[in-house]
Amino acid sequence: MTIVHNFSISSKRNLGFFSIFILSIILASCSSNEEMPDERLIEKELYDQAQVRLKNESYSTAIYSLEALESRFPFGRYAEQAQAELIYAYYMNSQFEASQSAAERFINLHPRHAHTGYAFYMKGLAAFTDDSGLFSRYFQSDLAKREIVMAQTSFDELSDFISRYPNSKYVPHAQQRMIYLKNLTAEHEIYVADFYMKRGAYLAAIGRAKYVIEHLPNTPQTPYALSILIEAYEILEYSELRQTSLNILNDNYPDFDLEINESVQKRSWANILTLGFLGKEDIQRPDISQ
Repeated sequence: MTIVHNFSISSKRNLGFFSIFILSIILASCSSNEEMPDERLIEKELYDQAQVRLKNESYSTAIYSLEALESRFPFGRYAEQAQAELIYAYYMNSQFEASQSAAERFINLHPRHAHTGYAFYMKGLAAFTDDSGLFSRYFQSDLAKREIVMAQTSFDELSDFISRYPNSKYVPHAQQRMIYLKNLTAEHEIYVADFYMKRGAYLAAIGRAKYVIEHLPNTPQTPYALSILIEAYEILEYSELRQTSLNILNDNYPDFDLEINESVQKRSWANILTLGFLGKEDIQRPDISQ
């Protein structure tokens, strides 16, 4: 009787430990499911979850859902759509390098896919962003140089996209961004030219101003570039070159108020720091129907 009684106690004790173990697994599973997409969801449910999060602009959680969808169903029905939407979600979540990488990966994996044009478009957008602030661009020379290179890269990438997909619905926005980048680069050159003028480096200022006129024409900075040439040529006593620049300015910008030694300085910093600012852009998602 003692043996049976001890066996009964032992069995009950083991059963209690087993119940506690099972309960702990269930609780851990519930806790985990609060932080990450439910791994038990089927492919369609996980995709729908990502769509809802994108629609609600919950980009960080949408990224988690899309990454889970791609990793769990790499050859599934929604894998390629998830890869394309990751490009968008990364961009909207300010993960611009990740967006670029995702775009490049999509292009390499699917060179003839319906979303490949979108990948080229987003790759160009993500190459340059204005997240560091305009003040830093003008007052930190090293940062300015790096960002101007990024702006030129973005311009080239978008130009490549337009040449490849001239009929894409994303072309108008790409063209808008290219105008912004062109104006921004020209503004940077004028700022540097003005910096040289103030320090008496007139030949260097002339070089910057001529770059704007020759390589970045038809921007709001063109008359300012001409005014710098006029001022520098007068100081250097290059009378003929000064007159030629003055004639070009008068013929093309008759309303421009030229005052030697004051034309650049009179420019408002408020105008400089908001020139071409895009504000909140309407970045489109890849077309679900494709």
